[in-house]
Amino acid sequence: MSTLETLRTDVLVVGSGIAGLFFALRAAPHGRVLVLTKKDRADSSTNWAQGGLAAVMDPEDSVEDHVRDTLEAGDGLCDPQVVRAVAEAGPARVRELMELGVRFSAAPDRAGLSLGREGGHSRRRVVRAGDLTGREIERALLQAAAAQPAIDLREHWLGVDLLLRLEGGVPVCAGVLALDLRELRFAHVLAGVTVLATGGCGQVYRYTTNPPIATGDGIAMAYRAGAVVANMEFMQFHPTALYPADEEPFLISEAVRGEGAVLRRRDGEPFMGRYHPLRSLAPRDVVARAIDREMKDHGDDFVLLDLSPVPRDTLLERFPNILAECARRGYDPPAEPLPVVPAAHYICGGVRTDLSGQSSIPGLLVLGEAGCTGLHGANRLASNSLLEAVVVAGNAGRRAGDLLAGGARERAERAAPPAEPPPAAAAGVEAVTAREGPYRRLREAIRRILWDEVGIVRREARLRRAVSRLAAIGRELEEAAASRPFSEGRLELENLLGAGALIVESAIARRESRGLHHVVEYPDKAPGPPRETLLALRAR
Repeated sequence: MSTLETLRTDVLVVGSGIAGLFFALRAAPHGRVLVLTKKDRADSSTNWAQGGLAAVMDPEDSVEDHVRDTLEAGDGLCDPQVVRAVAEAGPARVRELMELGVRFSAAPDRAGLSLGREGGHSRRRVVRAGDLTGREIERALLQAAAAQPAIDLREHWLGVDLLLRLEGGVPVCAGVLALDLRELRFAHVLAGVTVLATGGCGQVYRYTTNPPIATGDGIAMAYRAGAVVANMEFMQFHPTALYPADEEPFLISEAVRGEGAVLRRRDGEPFMGRYHPLRSLAPRDVVARAIDREMKDHGDDFVLLDLSPVPRDTLLERFPNILAECARRGYDPPAEPLPVVPAAHYICGGVRTDLSGQSSIPGLLVLGEAGCTGLHGANRLASNSLLEAVVVAGNAGRRAGDLLAGGARERAERAAPPAEPPPAAAAGVEAVTAREGPYRRLREAIRRILWDEVGIVRREARLRRAVSRLAAIGRELEEAAASRPFSEGRLELENLLGAGALIVESAIARRESRGLHHVVEYPDKAPGPPRETLLALRAR
């Protein structure tokens, strides 16, 4: 029998961002909830989110307008029923967050909330907490989770692989093989319901706004287990990362353009009017491609974001963190424009799920950026990500209760852990990350390949070259890993490689230009109804 430690819980959550924590709070009334997070509990993409959460809170706004804006941004690939359901649920979720202690910025009008406007939105509907909305939501949810006896949150635990068992010949998720990064030991974590809320995979690109933890862990893990993934070709590049967007990236929120900031070439010429009637507030895919085109046409490394049209009082009131960080880096907006470039920001694809987070594997729910519900289509509307996270997580909490009531708890209690320890356990474990030691060079090679070959504007020959280059990296990784103990670095590199390969394969499969996926050889949309790109391995 296995010599690994076995942990049992009713509900297992991997990830501690807004999706994972909101779900945990909604699932706690139904049973024990164990939350594993691979870093500190506040390390998540949620914590980096500046803009806010899009919801219809203004009496002058409407669900119809929010639906229309989302569908237009998604360029024909959104699921209209999903879009409507999420938009309708938004206001209630905002109120629930407030009840949990989130302190959104207030205003005397607009239902008492200070609402921002971002790219692609026809109305002010972005609920915010200054320019650190994600950090405020994370703070409140962590505080609420700490006060809930049914929730056990453990830091520095890494999900390695899903555990599957057969029920009636069908693979069912039974939990996760996890690695305690402090004790350097594996454990089988068995659960009636398993939830992946692990975030995105922005670190697969050389330049990204994502935190270092965004290595595609949940997407890669679910795909290895046989889950269907969808639309991985649609990586959203945020148009305005402060240049240079290197090891310490900093995002200039789209809300700054919502208050009147203007994109200009280095010679001072505004250019967005040639690309879209909304000019600097066009949808993100349009703005990112426009900036890419202007930089290439004029041989520039960046464009300029001119904040001088925004009143200084507005900048001080709405964007204090952005001003402070710019000052720390030697810039003084609005006295001088900011150099900005696009950077990988949000994957609109992921593990295919319904609006309760249910994946194609029974017993496995996937939430947040790791999942793909059909809301975002080919291009996410700004600030719809936090909205989707809380809507789907709330639905998933009810789904988890139904599953536990239907016998999932009892089946998990009876389940035996795998009889054999994982092969990786035989070689031991070492404390090495993907950004140090033998794996650093391979990590940077993957990120350069995706940036150079699978960027904002794509060519078929470059996509196919990426396939062979990633395959070569895979062979090098196998050779390097064969002579070393298992480590966090090895797993993150495997996950980056897996996520990158899914992006490339999906991009090759879509022989059209739509939303975030623009291919020089196929500049138009394909005829007929829009289709999703679906990929899956056969379950083990």
